[in-house]
Amino acid sequence: MHDITLITLQSLKQSGEKIAMLTCYDATFAQAACAAGVEILLVGDSLGMVLQGHDSTLPVTLADMAYHVACVKRGNQGALILADLPFMAYATTEQTLHSCGTLMQAGAHMVKLEGAGWLAEPIRLLAERGIPACAHLGLTPQAVNLLGGYKVQGRQENQARQMRADAIALEQAGAAMLLLECVPSELATEISQAVKIPVIGIGAGASTDGQVLVLHDMLGLSLSGRSPKFVKDFMAGQANIPAALAAYVRAVKAVTFPAAEHGFSA
Repeated sequence: MHDITLITLQSLKQSGEKIAMLTCYDATFAQAACAAGVEILLVGDSLGMVLQGHDSTLPVTLADMAYHVACVKRGNQGALILADLPFMAYATTEQTLHSCGTLMQAGAHMVKLEGAGWLAEPIRLLAERGIPACAHLGLTPQAVNLLGGYKVQGRQENQARQMRADAIALEQAGAAMLLLECVPSELATEISQAVKIPVIGIGAGASTDGQVLVLHDMLGLSLSGRSPKFVKDFMAGQANIPAALAAYVRAVKAVTFPAAEHGFSA
């Protein structure tokens, strides 16, 4: 696989070819995901739940993230590495710059921030300093206590209107990509068409420019024994993990995943 850059992702959006993203936390899976054709490796703070066994992403530290970014970098074979900024790692300008510097030096090519329209200021700050940023809208797990649980966002018209406005404002502020989590499929379609930057979905329907899943989820692994509605077990019917990873990429590219049953209505 040729090195994936922001220009590559922009070209994929313009051509209509879907982008395949997966979470990744170590060198072995990074290599396997690249071999399967995954274009973006997301070193997610989801590691707090699937690797560390916490009940949320909140306990994950910047040091945890930097460690796993460095691990993924060693196994990467050309994918773009996107790293989550963990909880409260970007509460102030000084924290934001320090945290992003740490993750970029560990091997990230882009950082991801959870929030809403207020992200415009830190994203503008990062863009001015040459740090690509992805804005994560919709269900933002770091705000789970404020949201009252892991619930679909944007079903009410005022919420949907605000999310559309936020997406446009964040693009104008310099965001290089958007990630929409657990939003109605129709709203995700509207946002994807309203911005020129790539939009990745998880529980956001099939009309976004790409898809992402948590690696352990798509391999049928869950500590709770329950999977979210938007997850498909790609290990089912496959001989091994590399085959499951390849099946995921094929399904995203062919737009057979996500199907209607994996999405949410308004």
